[in-house]
Amino acid sequence: MRRRKFHRFHHHRPGLWCKIRAILAQILVPLICFQLIRTLLLPTTFDIILLTLMIVMYASIMLRLI
Repeated sequence: MRRRKFHRFHHHRPGLWCKIRAILAQILVPLICFQLIRTLLLPTTFDIILLTLMIVMYASIMLRLI
């Protein structure tokens, strides 16, 4: 009787979506820092909304919601 190998999926390469998430996570950190400095110096409604959206996107990537 042969045993099934349940760990066969652990050795595949990451898909396109995983690569995109990793790239976005690396790009968002400097953008958030820049936007935070810009928002602190010249706070406009657009800057606050943009900063909030970037923080939510980064948090959802880190929590693996996206």
